[in-house]
Amino acid sequence: QSKGKKPLFVQLVLDNIWSLYEAVMKRDKEKIEKIVTSLGLRIGARESRHADPKVQLNAICSQWLPISDAVLSMVCNKIPSPLDITAERVEKLMCVGARTFDSLPPETRELKSAFMKCSSEGTAPVIVFVSKMFPVDAKALPQNKPR
Repeated sequence: QSKGKKPLFVQLVLDNIWSLYEAVMKRDKEKIEKIVTSLGLRIGARESRHADPKVQLNAICSQWLPISDAVLSMVCNKIPSPLDITAERVEKLMCVGARTFDSLPPETRELKSAFMKCSSEGTAPVIVFVSKMFPVDAKALPQNKPR
């Protein structure tokens, strides 16, 4: 009856992760072996005998749920194709600060069509977009500041 009250995500995903975590932290070798064999993983002897249980947990999770594959598939599935970009968005990306697209030099404005085509031909210009991202405390954001 208690399982019926849990959301489906908790039942199918989180419970499995929690049981793995609990088995590794409590050093339950039988349960760990059962989980590893049922998932078809190969954990090295070095990781399984390590004094720190987090090393063993990391070895199991990196094979079972590799973060690189998960992130790459999510990016491929969720981020729109660069070919679907709108002209207005290209202009915003090419302009810095308060400048307008019309104030850019003619050579730079001509890159707009190449930017939208995403061509890989040898004659196509090479366009590099550099973005710097840094963490900011949520309280520092304008919508969270007291008025």
